[in-house]
Amino acid sequence: MCYSFLMEKKTNKVSAYLDGLDDKIENKGKVHKNIWQFLKFSFVSCIITLIQLALLYSMYYLMKNWKEPLPGFLAAIFSREIVGADHDNWGYMLPFFLSNFIANTVGYFLNKRRTFKSDSPIWHYVIYIVVLIILITFSTWIQGILTNIFIQWGVEVIGPFIAMSIASFIQFIVLYPLQKFVLLREKKKEPDLQQIE
Repeated sequence: MCYSFLMEKKTNKVSAYLDGLDDKIENKGKVHKNIWQFLKFSFVSCIITLIQLALLYSMYYLMKNWKEPLPGFLAAIFSREIVGADHDNWGYMLPFFLSNFIANTVGYFLNKRRTFKSDSPIWHYVIYIVVLIILITFSTWIQGILTNIFIQWGVEVIGPFIAMSIASFIQFIVLYPLQKFVLLREKKKEPDLQQIE
């Protein structure tokens, strides 16, 4: 109980410090604010990558013996010729998809709360999920192709990490403007009544 109290107190201090830092930088003007948001988004993306990596390798270890083939349309997209031998099955493709989906969902809520300070409605999250599924399917396909290439080059251990990094960069390019300008627009601040008077 004492430990949780101390942790909560520490979290409140960190949160207050970050809020103060946000205000300080944002008061310098729009350019500083945009750069600061970009840096925060990049930092959250690093956290997402670490979460995704941990999930990817642990899920792949747990599912690597699941050799059941993918259904019709997925089998055509993630064919043996494209993603390589023994990679055209659920045990190989699902860890890529799930790790990406979970990590980016965590990232969405971190960015909503800390990066953009948005009060966007829940249906924006539904739009995000639809876009994310399409984007992840595409990036999983790219990851599969790149991983296959790296394996052919003899880079089996680090290959999936490099492939995931390239796919994550593609997602970054799409998700940053989508969240900043569309889904997670900053909530409008209430006018200061004392200043109006």
